[in-house]
Amino acid sequence: DKIEDELEMTTVCHRPEGLEQLEAQTNFTKKELQVLYRGFKNECPSGVVNEETFKQIYAQFFPHGDASTYAHYLFNAFDTAQNGSVKFEDFVMALSILLRGTVHEKLRWTFNLYDINKDGYINKEEMTDIVKAIYDMMGKYTYPVLKEDAPRQHVEVFFQKMDKNKDGVVTLDEFIESCQEDDNIMRSLQLFENVM
Repeated sequence: DKIEDELEMTTVCHRPEGLEQLEAQTNFTKKELQVLYRGFKNECPSGVVNEETFKQIYAQFFPHGDASTYAHYLFNAFDTAQNGSVKFEDFVMALSILLRGTVHEKLRWTFNLYDINKDGYINKEEMTDIVKAIYDMMGKYTYPVLKEDAPRQHVEVFFQKMDKNKDGVVTLDEFIESCQEDDNIMRSLQLFENVM
């Protein structure tokens, strides 16, 4: 018990930059930022989230599936410094884009999520990994009749559309252009705009 107390005291608590600065950098008001910060501190008292905590929080939203792989990819997209932790600022910047960003910003963020190895391209393996993770997360109750190769077929159709020059990879420009041509994708990007 004493060791645990000492550990808690040595854990450096992270305080976010001033809310004024975050207000200037995001699409949130100061009041919204205060509400978000309270919620964040409630889940993460140290002010920093590691991947394990992130996965536990995320799993609560998908009780019927296994969200751990998708949460891993999502965590990496939130962890812009690639240092294994997400600070309140990282969280709010991403949320600002996802909830209130322009179409272009949302698509760029989504591209970054799919570009697992961060080489500036999405290949079929990366897209397949993400799509499989989404299917796993939704669980077998959501897709009871899915065949084993459904994610692969899904990716084939996507790639046919997105890989405009047929070079086997999707660039950011190809991704944005293809998504903007697809009404379903555009509708899904608008879904989150009324969340807050």
